[in-house]
Amino acid sequence: MSSSELCLERPLFGGAITSAFPQRFQDASNIRQVPDHQEVFVDPSRDESLIFELLDFKSDVGDNGSASWFLQDLAREQDAEAFKLIDQSQVIEAPGLSFRNIPAVVTSAVGEMAISKGRQGRDAQNLVRVYVANLRLKGVETDVLVTAPLSESANAVGSGLAVPASQSGISPMCDVIKHAVSTFRVNDWSLFGSSA
Repeated sequence: MSSSELCLERPLFGGAITSAFPQRFQDASNIRQVPDHQEVFVDPSRDESLIFELLDFKSDVGDNGSASWFLQDLAREQDAEAFKLIDQSQVIEAPGLSFRNIPAVVTSAVGEMAISKGRQGRDAQNLVRVYVANLRLKGVETDVLVTAPLSESANAVGSGLAVPASQSGISPMCDVIKHAVSTFRVNDWSLFGSSA
C-alpha cells in the first residue's frame, strides 16, 4: 500500500466481517441497488470499485485455480470477448479464517476482458482488467469473492491525461485488493447460517 494513503477498517455485512482499504472508496449502496450478498465500494474520481461477494461454496471447483475459475465465470456472465488470464496465485492457507478447525484458503487471479459498450449506444469495446481473490471458507461452505474491475478510464484521475496511481500518491488496485484480503476478518460466523 502507498504509505501516504490512509486505510480504514470497514464493517461489511452489518459488521459481521471487516476489511481495511483506502478511505477514498465510498460505500455505493446509496448510489445503486446492491444485492444482499454484496458490498460495493467505489472511488468515483478514478472509476475504480471494490466488490465483496458471498457465494455458496462451489464444491466442484478445486482450490487451485478457483479464483481464475470465478474470473472466467465473470467473463462468461458479462459476454466478454477476448478474455485473457494474466496471472494466478498458488493456494495459500488463511489460518485466521478457520472455522471449527477447518482451514480456509485463498487464491487470486488477474485477467483482461473486452466488454461491449453496446448497451450505451456504442459498439466500442471497453478493455477491463479484473483482479479477483477467492477466500474459501470451507467450514461454512462459502466462497467469498473480492473483485476489483479496472477499466481503461480508471487510469486517469479527473480529466486530462491518464496518470498512473503510483504517480498520484495512491495505491494501485493490485495493492488495494491484496490489503483488503490480508485484513479480511470474520467477526460473527452466524452470518453464514444457523449451523455456524
